[in-house]
This record gives sequence, C-alpha cells and structure tokens, in this order.
Amino acid sequence: MSETAAAPAAKKKAPKSKDQLGFFGRIALFVRQVIAELKKVVSPSRAELLKLTGVVLVFVLIVMAFIGLLDYLIGLGVFHLLG
Repeated sequence: MSETAAAPAAKKKAPKSKDQLGFFGRIALFVRQVIAELKKVVSPSRAELLKLTGVVLVFVLIVMAFIGLLDYLIGLGVFHLLG
C-alpha cells in the first residue's frame, strides 16, 4: 500500500481526553461506558441462582448464630458484673 492510502486512516478524529470534554460530553461518555459495562453482564442460570442463594442463606444463619452467642455471653458477663 502507498502512503496516500494510509493517510485517510491517520486523519481519523482522535478521542478527546476528559479534560477537553465539556460537562455534557463527560455525561455522555459516562453513559456510553455504563452501557458498555451492562452489555458484559451475564445472568446466572437457575441452578447457579439456587445454589448461590443457598450459600448466602447458610452464611447468614452462621453469622446470626455467632452474633447471638456473642450477645448471650456478653449479657451473662454484664449480668454477673452488675448483678
């Protein structure tokens, strides 16, 4: 290829930096980036959703039991200290 064929490709408008964009340009850039990220999102299958829901529920029950036990022990300690 000759240099003249490559020249029009080099004349493409370079994207502006964030400093050169105005207020509305930055908003438009943000919206474009959000849409691009949302296109990458993959929904879980039903089996994955049920499995992960079970994991979350078990974890919550374990944390509830731990905090309940801690609360009970602290309550006993305070009761013995203050009568």
